[in-house]
Amino acid sequence: MDKKDSFIKKLKVEQTEPVYQGRLFSFVVEDVTLPNDTKTKMAMVRHPGSAAIVPLREDGKVVMILQYRHPVRDFLLEIPAGTIEPGESPLDCARRELIEETGLKAKEFIKLTEVHILPAYSDEKTHVYLARKFTSGKQRLDQDEILEVVEYPLGEVVDMIGSGVATDALTILSIQMAWMYLQKNEN
Repeated sequence: MDKKDSFIKKLKVEQTEPVYQGRLFSFVVEDVTLPNDTKTKMAMVRHPGSAAIVPLREDGKVVMILQYRHPVRDFLLEIPAGTIEPGESPLDCARRELIEETGLKAKEFIKLTEVHILPAYSDEKTHVYLARKFTSGKQRLDQDEILEVVEYPLGEVVDMIGSGVATDALTILSIQMAWMYLQKNEN
């Protein structure tokens, strides 16, 4: 047994208190005893997971969205992404989110990675895909989604990350993963 397994076995969750239960995620506070006998409270978001998509057109442009994000009171440049619904696979979520947010259906999805985007306070795991070979469908935004579909060449998006124009962490990570995948597999 390695050190990580030993730590996890000794960790004790004494109590879990639900604070908020939303449609797709919850917020809980846990009373925890760490393996060094330190007692603490840990607050976290319990999340079913999500999928994020880097939609790359044949001409090298990335289909992105400028989406209003109320917590930061601004529009952020993002890739399409969303929460996995009950009973839905990560790939099915990626397909659904892509058409809902951009109106595109992809014939090809390549799994790039899985990431814990905010592990300090959430158990959310995001499944990141590269999508290609599109047909047009009908965009189906949720009522609270305020966004505009935009397209930029992949190299320009990488520059936008470097210059601080793109600040969404999931978008930054996903674009970098797509860039690395393409450099390794298609050059």
